[in-house]
Amino acid sequence: MPIVVAKGVRKAYGARVLLDGADFSIHARERVGVVGVNGSGKTTFARLLAGLDEPDAGEVVARNDATVVYLAQEPALPSGVTAVEAVLAGLGAWSAAVARHAALSEALAAGEATEARLRAQAEAAAEVERLGGWDREREAIATLGHLGVRDPGRAVDTMSGGERRRVALARVLVEEPTLAILDEPTNHLDIDTIEWLERYLAERYRGALLLITHDRYVLDHVVERTVEVDRGQLYTYDGGWEAYLVGKSARLEHQARAEANRQNLLRTELEWLRRGPKARGTKQRARVERAEAARDQAAPEAERSATFALQTTRLGKTVVELRGVGLTLGDRRLIDGLDLDVTRGERIGVVGDNGTGKTSLLRMLLGELRPTEGEVRLGQSVQLAYLDQARARLRDDASIVENVAGGERTVEFAGRAMDARTYLARFTFEAARVDQPVSALSGGERARVALAKLLLQPANVLLLDEPTNDLDVTTLAALEQMLVAESVTAIVVSHDRYFLDRVATSVLVFEGGGRVVRYPGGYGMYRTLRAQAEQAEQAAQADAVEAAASRDRPAARADGATAAPVASSAPRKLSYKDKRELEGMEASIAAAEATVADLDAQLADPGIYVERADEVPALVEAAATARAEVERLVARWIELEERRG
Repeated sequence: MPIVVAKGVRKAYGARVLLDGADFSIHARERVGVVGVNGSGKTTFARLLAGLDEPDAGEVVARNDATVVYLAQEPALPSGVTAVEAVLAGLGAWSAAVARHAALSEALAAGEATEARLRAQAEAAAEVERLGGWDREREAIATLGHLGVRDPGRAVDTMSGGERRRVALARVLVEEPTLAILDEPTNHLDIDTIEWLERYLAERYRGALLLITHDRYVLDHVVERTVEVDRGQLYTYDGGWEAYLVGKSARLEHQARAEANRQNLLRTELEWLRRGPKARGTKQRARVERAEAARDQAAPEAERSATFALQTTRLGKTVVELRGVGLTLGDRRLIDGLDLDVTRGERIGVVGDNGTGKTSLLRMLLGELRPTEGEVRLGQSVQLAYLDQARARLRDDASIVENVAGGERTVEFAGRAMDARTYLARFTFEAARVDQPVSALSGGERARVALAKLLLQPANVLLLDEPTNDLDVTTLAALEQMLVAESVTAIVVSHDRYFLDRVATSVLVFEGGGRVVRYPGGYGMYRTLRAQAEQAEQAAQADAVEAAASRDRPAARADGATAAPVASSAPRKLSYKDKRELEGMEASIAAAEATVADLDAQLADPGIYVERADEVPALVEAAATARAEVERLVARWIELEERRG
C-alpha cells in the first residue's frame, strides 16, 4: 500500500495554477527526485504531500500508520535547546521512554522501591530498546558531526541559518520517518558533507524519500525515479538526472510531432471547409467536427527556458596575480603563502569546508579585505562583477523590475536599449510577475533576480559565491552554457560538483590550516588526483615500514649465510616509447578536455531538448565516455611521471 496518494490535485494562488489534476503515489523505501523551474510548484507539491497545505480540488491521503516529515528550506527548531536536544526532540516516543526510565531509576535509588515501580522501570527499558536502544543520543551526536555541527551542546538560538538547517536535517535522518520530504537538503553544505549525505541516503537510510534538489549527482546516485513539475502537470521518468534528460527529450519530441500533425490536419480540413461542401452525410459531418476540434485544441504552451549573456569588455591576458598571500582573521589562519595566476578564459572553481576562507578570497580580490601579507594584483583592464551568496544586494521592498532596472522602463544591454520586461523574460520571469516584491519570492527566484542584475554590469571577470544555491536545473544549464560558450573568465565558489565538472578549468581547494592547493580540471579530476596521491603516500609509508622492519630482522639461511637481497620494487625506467607517449600526454589531455567541454556546452543549451531532442541520448553517452577518457589519460600521465622520477 502506498505511503501517500494524491489524486486529481489542483492548487492555485490567484491566477497562477501550480498543479492541475495531478496524480502521484510513493511506496515504502522508494527514492523519488523532484525537479522543475523555480516557481513551478515543487515546494507546493511537497507541502501538499506532507499535509501542511490543502488542495483546492482532489485529495491527498496518507496511510494511517505512516509518519511524514517535511524539511523546509528554512526549517523551524524549538528554542532554548541544544543541537543534540533539538535532534532528539524528533524522537518523541523514545525521549519520553528514556525520561520515564530515568525518573523511575531515580525514585528506586532513593529507596522508593515498589513492585509496581520495578515493573514500570523494566517496561520503560523495554520500550527504549524497541525504539532503537540506548545509543540514539550517540547516533544523534555522530550525525550532527557528519553534517558539520561539531558542538552538539551548542544552543540552536545562537546558530546561523545554515547551521540550524543542518541540525534540522540531522533530526530528520535520526528520526527516519516512513517518508522524509527534503526540500533542497544540499544547500549551504560543503562538498564533503554533501558526499557523506549522498552515501547515507543511498546506502543507509531505510525510509522513503522525496528529494527536491538541484544537485544532479545526488539525483543520479540516490533516486530511482524523477518527477518533473511542469505547468501544472507531473511527468515521471524512471531513473535519475541522466534518465530524466533522455526521457524529457523524448517527451518534447513526441509533443512536437503531435503538434506538427495537428497543424497539418488543421490546414487540410480548413482547406476542405473553404471549398464549401455541404455536410449532409455522416462522414462529412464527422469531418467538419474533426476540423472544428483541431481548430479549438490549444497548442502546447512553449516551455520556458533561460538565456544568459555577459556584457563583456576587453580583457588583457593577465587577470589576477597573488604572490605570497597570507590571511589571518582573529586566531584563524585561512590562507598561507598562496601564489596564484589567473589568465583570460580560465574558470577556477573554489571548494573547501565551510569557514576555511573561500569567500574571504573573493573579498580580497574585491578590495574589501587586505591580505595579512603578500600582494594581490589585478590586470589593468579587469572589471569585476560579484554575486554574493546571501543575495544581500537586492532590495526586498522593491519589485523584481525595480531591482533590475532601477525604476526605468528599459535597460542598457549589449550596447542597446532593451525593454526591462523583455530582458527579465530571458530569466524565465513572466510579464505578470515582474511587479511582485522581491520579499515574496522563493530562494530560486531571488537568485535569478540577482543574476539578472549582475549580468547588466559591463564586466569581464565574474566572482560568483555559491551561484547554484536555490537555482533550478534549467537555469543552471543556462548559466553553464554562458560560462563555457562565451569563455567567461570567472572565479566560482561552489558546492555543486556537477556544475564544477561542467565549467571549471581548474579547482582551488582550501584544505584547512591555511593550505590552498590548485588542481587541473573539474571536481571529478581533483578527486581522482587526490585519491591517487593518497594511495601513493600510503604505499610509500608501507614501504618505509617494511624496509625498517627488514633492517631490524635480517633473514638467515640454514647454512648461516646471509640471504640474498630481494629485488627492488622500484618503478621501471621509461622506455623510448614511454618517453614519446609522455611528451604528447599534456596535448592529449587538453584535446580530451576540449571534447568534454564541447559536449557539455551542447547539453547545456536548453534549445537542444526541443530542436535536436533525438540526439540527446547519444550526446549524454558521448559525454560520459569523454570524461572517462580524460580520467584514463590523467591516470596514465601520473603513472609515467612517477616512473620518470
